[in-house]
Amino acid sequence: MNINFAMWRKASWQLIKMDDKKEWDALDVVSKWLIATRSAVALVTVYSCVIAGILAARDGHFSWAPFLIITLGLFTAHGTNNLLNDYTDFSRGVDTHNYFRTQYGVHPLVQKFWDKPTQLRWFIVSGAIAALSGVYALFYTDFNLTVIGLFAVGSIILLAYTWPFKYWGLGEFAIFLIWGPIMIAGVYFVLSGVWNWNVVLAGIPFGLSVASINVGKHIDKHDEDKAKGVGTFPVRVGEALARRVNQIAIVLVYAFITYLVFVPHYFTPVMLIVLLAYKDAWRALVVLAAPKPKAPPKGWPVWPVWFSGFCFQHNRQFGGYLILGLIVDALLRAYLPMFWMLL
Repeated sequence: MNINFAMWRKASWQLIKMDDKKEWDALDVVSKWLIATRSAVALVTVYSCVIAGILAARDGHFSWAPFLIITLGLFTAHGTNNLLNDYTDFSRGVDTHNYFRTQYGVHPLVQKFWDKPTQLRWFIVSGAIAALSGVYALFYTDFNLTVIGLFAVGSIILLAYTWPFKYWGLGEFAIFLIWGPIMIAGVYFVLSGVWNWNVVLAGIPFGLSVASINVGKHIDKHDEDKAKGVGTFPVRVGEALARRVNQIAIVLVYAFITYLVFVPHYFTPVMLIVLLAYKDAWRALVVLAAPKPKAPPKGWPVWPVWFSGFCFQHNRQFGGYLILGLIVDALLRAYLPMFWMLL
């Protein structure tokens, strides 16, 4: 078995579809983990941590060691959640019979690439690595009560997302909270020791963009989920209303950035660079205005993914511009403070 660095890069950036067990068996451990945990999606966790790290650096609180350890731990925790999600849905009979989840990426259990005990072992190892990062954060902050609370909330949502939260229609809201205000403000707190409500607000736009992917995915598989009794938000409120809510979420992404620039002046106007993602935002809004087509348009590569594909592309573009804007914003404050004050 050779280390496949090319697959590491590919699996970190896009979902992998693979049907040949021999090809799977030939992969190295890291490649299998990246594919099985859908790390291309879990990359949003890295974005959240980077956002928090830049905000902490801007305020003079950044340190590389805790940042890297916490980022690795949270990325692994996201992967751990995906392993548990697949295990739970497979065990409950959801991920079977060509179900939505099995059509756009590798599902080792459904495809018999490995068995349930193997999936559990991978979950335990991944969970242990993530937990060690959390233990490090506790020691680093002298067992601060806020960090203990964040650790507890994160653990509960990780374990309870697939069931019962997703079945209660609360999974999408939990994703918004975790990948937005909780994770960004939480990582900032670990680095700084300060709970900053402006950082909480600054986490909302990215959290909304991440949640929009999840809502889009659940709209995509609305009919399949409804038939199997999976009570996601779109199943609870209806496909049409879920599309409207997702449109509002995307608009609010930019409304919150604008608010933070012009009301509390937490950001400089350079943060309006995120508006360069308008094409992808508009594309997602237009697509969400109509029901999912009955069949994929010619050349569409990832069917049955539809709404979530557009929301995912928007998240990538917006997240990239957001991080770029934060870097420039921090540099302006550090090296051109008079210019920043004029802004």
